[in-house]
Amino acid sequence: MGKDDKDQKKSNSERRDEKRESFADRQSRQKRKNTLIGIGVLAVIATIVGYAALHFVEKSSTTQEFGRLGDAHEHASLLLRIHGDKFDFSRPDFQVKSPFIHFEGQDGDTIHRHATGVPIGFLFESIKMQLTDECVVFPDKKPEHTFCTNDDYSLKFYINHEKVSSIADYVLNEDDRILISYGNQNQTEIDGQLRELDAQVIKK
Repeated sequence: MGKDDKDQKKSNSERRDEKRESFADRQSRQKRKNTLIGIGVLAVIATIVGYAALHFVEKSSTTQEFGRLGDAHEHASLLLRIHGDKFDFSRPDFQVKSPFIHFEGQDGDTIHRHATGVPIGFLFESIKMQLTDECVVFPDKKPEHTFCTNDDYSLKFYINHEKVSSIADYVLNEDDRILISYGNQNQTEIDGQLRELDAQVIKK
């Protein structure tokens, strides 16, 4: 075999190697491209699923009596005292737990209602508390954090200084002042709590 033939054979071999390398590179690039496309598709699907889940949660956490989110923006002041101690709603675990009605801005005194027909009871449900005509139950639901009317103590409700028997179904109005008091307070002590409630700033 002559030198030219050997050179030609070598050149053909090198071209085949280059083609193999080029094919491998193309395959590798295609795999990377497919992987990136797959990741992008999964990200889009995850976003859609997340949005759908949020929409479902929002819809499932309301009823037909509720209006559309954003069709109202009312504010009221709330004071909850248990045996004279003020309950702190400004803690992070009680802030903005529902878009419909909530406390916000690290403020635990002002309730913000963002839809029509949303009652006070739903606010308490959203922060994992129970509020009935007879009981108020803290989120951990421990016996020592369950306060129900009995022979010694009672749960009392006041809306704008007027005593009412029930509050869970009440839909607050702008500038309402709501007192929930548990214990054996006399009227003088209740009057003091009502004055404290009147002094709370309603943040809008």
